[in-house]
Amino acid sequence: MRGTLMLTWILIICLSQVAAQSQRQYYSETRPHIPKPIKVTNLHFFMHENLGGTNASAVIVAQSNITSNDNDSSVPFGTLFAVDDPLRIGPEPDSEVIGNAQGLSLLAGTNPRTSTTYFDFGFTTGKYNGSSISMFSRTDLELAVVGGRGRFRMATGFALLNPYLINATTVIIEFDVTLFHH
Repeated sequence: MRGTLMLTWILIICLSQVAAQSQRQYYSETRPHIPKPIKVTNLHFFMHENLGGTNASAVIVAQSNITSNDNDSSVPFGTLFAVDDPLRIGPEPDSEVIGNAQGLSLLAGTNPRTSTTYFDFGFTTGKYNGSSISMFSRTDLELAVVGGRGRFRMATGFALLNPYLINATTVIIEFDVTLFHH
């Protein structure tokens, strides 16, 4: 009995030492947080969307099985689009491409002007090459910036949308974006 009790105590001591040593291997000491100053960046660009033909940049990937169209829209409620639109510095089709917007847009309401949208705006030229901003929001001429990477790491902010041109095959939207980031 005495030997068993002694062996139990030795085992408990050894296990506590192993647990204490393993914690030191995986955790570091806490350091005080020194926040970096917040930067404000304003961006202005145009998103060009081609809706038809072989060069379509927005396509329907899913659609609800609704037999009626109560919202008087050419695109019924429950339609999901995949988008890969070029971002340009101007509204002209031949203006310089500075990146692209990739994402999903879902017509999730009965109002044909609004949708729930997720976009990642990736920049491929200039000062912001390799950086991107993520927007997720209900679109009604404003999107919420919910994140970013590269120069826009930890970004928040908003984008104001101005429909520049909308017809049967082309949509051009002007973006004025205000970002708060580190």
